Amino acid sequence: MTKRAIDFPVFDADNHMYETQDAFTRHLPSKYSNAIKYVQVNGRTKIAINDKISEFIPNPTFEVVAPPGAQEEYYRSGNPDGKTLREIFGKPIKCPEWARNAQARLPHLDELGLDGSLMFPTLASLLEERMRDDPDLCHAAVHSLNQWIYDEWRFDYEGRIFATPVITLPIVEKAIEELEWCLDKGARCILIRPAPAWGLRGPRSPGLPEFDPFWARVQEAGVMVGMHSSDSGYADLASIWEGRHEFLPFKPNPLRNLVMSNRPITDMMSAMVCHGAFTRFPDLRIGTIENGGTWVAPFVKSLEEVYKKMPQEFSEHPVDAFKRNVYVNPFWEDALEGLLEIMTPDRLLFGSDYPHPEGLGNPIEFVDDLPSSLGRDDVAKIMGGNLKSLLKV
Repeated sequence: MTKRAIDFPVFDADNHMYETQDAFTRHLPSKYSNAIKYVQVNGRTKIAINDKISEFIPNPTFEVVAPPGAQEEYYRSGNPDGKTLREIFGKPIKCPEWARNAQARLPHLDELGLDGSLMFPTLASLLEERMRDDPDLCHAAVHSLNQWIYDEWRFDYEGRIFATPVITLPIVEKAIEELEWCLDKGARCILIRPAPAWGLRGPRSPGLPEFDPFWARVQEAGVMVGMHSSDSGYADLASIWEGRHEFLPFKPNPLRNLVMSNRPITDMMSAMVCHGAFTRFPDLRIGTIENGGTWVAPFVKSLEEVYKKMPQEFSEHPVDAFKRNVYVNPFWEDALEGLLEIMTPDRLLFGSDYPHPEGLGNPIEFVDDLPSSLGRDDVAKIMGGNLKSLLKV
């Protein structure tokens, strides 16, 4: 690991933990004890939600994992030789202890040259989508997970590691209750997946007024909202072309990649803007994490076009609302010049996705992919200053 001589604080907006096998169940109420199970399938451990086995994350125990940054060359140069994903991942490694708890992670941050980081769960990305037909179970399972995160990570560990509890939105009153619990435990950032809220009346936009009591409390608390990529249910879109089956992110599928790429975060931002949530709550601060930045330009262009045609439907220019409320974490491989023209350095967040294989093996190398035209102050904002401000560090 090569340390860089950087004379400003570096805060990574996208680090990950690997959950232990009891992460969902340690605190799960007994009446839901059969809802989440680990089962053996051909000698391999799989997770089953409501008796349905999921392959969304093929190795849910994380006993072995791909090396950090294993896919870096794949994302930088493509795959001209047509290697399999297993070949790209290389030899797996035993899950490091620093991926399991905050005490072990802190000295590893020093090794990486990171002053601080947001810490997102990994397996949790499959949870809500597989419980969307049972809102009560979903809220109970999310709270159980948050209790485990607090046990192992805390939500603010020595002012450097900020683990992100999940807030699920199906039942607004329960979402507020969970938010209050997280705030009482010191949460500086909460995780909300970019997806419709699946409640007792089916799916609906989190930007609708019925969710205003929740967003009002978020705004009042001044807590950052990390809208991290997840399983947002968009396999339904591909299913009308390919038939219904579970989306497997680690199985190459060109059509699903094209159909689903950028859709969840674009639709979530469209809903929050067009349903007026950003206008009603101008002090909400949303970080779009691990969604990249290539979606921003076409999204802003679409907002301009719809505003031109129906300005009477908006209380303010929708682009203004978006730029005010949202911070974007681009992928390190994104071309940033156009994004910088839209969002400015004040609204970009460095995030490495460490230690996931699709991220950077050495997170601080993100600075090498920033445009050389940026001055030192702007680089410092992107690499940590903006996130520090959002977290009130």
